[in-house]
Amino acid sequence: MAVVAAVLMLSGCGGGSKAQGREVGAGEHTDDISSGVEVDAGAAALVPADVKEEGVLLVAMDLTSPPSEFLASDNKTPIGFNPDMARLIAKKLGLELKMENVKFDTIIPGLEGGRYDLTVSSMAVTEDRMKVLDMIDYVSNGSSIAVGDGNPDGLTPDTLCGRSIGVQSGSVQEIERLPLLSAETCDAKGKPAIKGVSLPSVQDALTQVASGRIDGVFYDTTSLSWADKQQPGTFEVLTPQVNSNDNAVALGKGSALTPAVQAALQSIIDSPIYADALERWGFDGLGIDEATMSVAEEE
Repeated sequence: MAVVAAVLMLSGCGGGSKAQGREVGAGEHTDDISSGVEVDAGAAALVPADVKEEGVLLVAMDLTSPPSEFLASDNKTPIGFNPDMARLIAKKLGLELKMENVKFDTIIPGLEGGRYDLTVSSMAVTEDRMKVLDMIDYVSNGSSIAVGDGNPDGLTPDTLCGRSIGVQSGSVQEIERLPLLSAETCDAKGKPAIKGVSLPSVQDALTQVASGRIDGVFYDTTSLSWADKQQPGTFEVLTPQVNSNDNAVALGKGSALTPAVQAALQSIIDSPIYADALERWGFDGLGIDEATMSVAEEE
C-alpha cells in the first residue's frame, strides 16, 4: 500500500559519494564517519574531570527523522547527519559515544535532569529553550509545509486556515511556529485557526497526509524534502519555506561540558569532514562558519 511504502521509504538509502579520497557511506552511510579523525587536544583539555574519568559522552536523540537522525535497515544502527555529528564531537573530545534513542519531547527534561550530556537533534533555538539550555549553533535549517502530491487543494503557507496540520510533539513547530502562523494568517483576519495535530514523529504525520487524514505537515525542511525524494508522487513540499534558522547542539544550562563541546564543534566545522557530513545527507549549502552560542531567531 502507498501509505506503508511512504513510511518504509523514509528509512531508505541514499547514494554513495567520494570525499577525501575514500568511499564514504555507500548506501545507508552506516560507516563511522569519525574513523581516522584525530582527537582535538585543545577541546579535549576542556572536558571536565568527572566526564574524562568516565570516558563516555551520553547523547540523546529521537531517531525517527531522516535524514537528520534515524535507524538503518538493521533497526539498530543510528544514522543520519546528527549521529554523524555526535560521533565527530565524541572523537574530537577523546570520549566514547553512547547514543540514547528517546522521544523528542523528553529530551529537554532529560538534559535539565542530568540524564544526558547533550543532544544533537536539529533543535531550533527559542527564548524559552535558552532559559534552561546552553545552545551552540552547528547547522542551518528551516521549516516547511508538506501536503499531498499535486497539492489538490492549492494550499500555500498563507491559506491553511481551518486546515489540519500535523506537527511533532515537543517540536518548535508545535510549540511556537504553528501558533504564530495561525495568528498571523488566520486569527488576525478573523478566519478559523489552523488545527494543529500533535503526533509522535514526522513519519506518523506524513503517513496521515498520505492517507488523507490530515491536510499537511509542518516540520524541518530537510526531513520533508528527504521524504519527497524517497517517495516520489506522494508528497509535495510547499515553497517558499515558512522560516529559516540555525539548529543547535544543546546541553543543560551552565553545563561544565559546554566549552569543550563548543571547541569540538568549531574543530569539526574547520575541517573537511564537516562538508563530508553535510554532503552525504543532502545538507549541501546548510553549513555554518562558527559554532557560536545561540541567539534566538526573531519570528
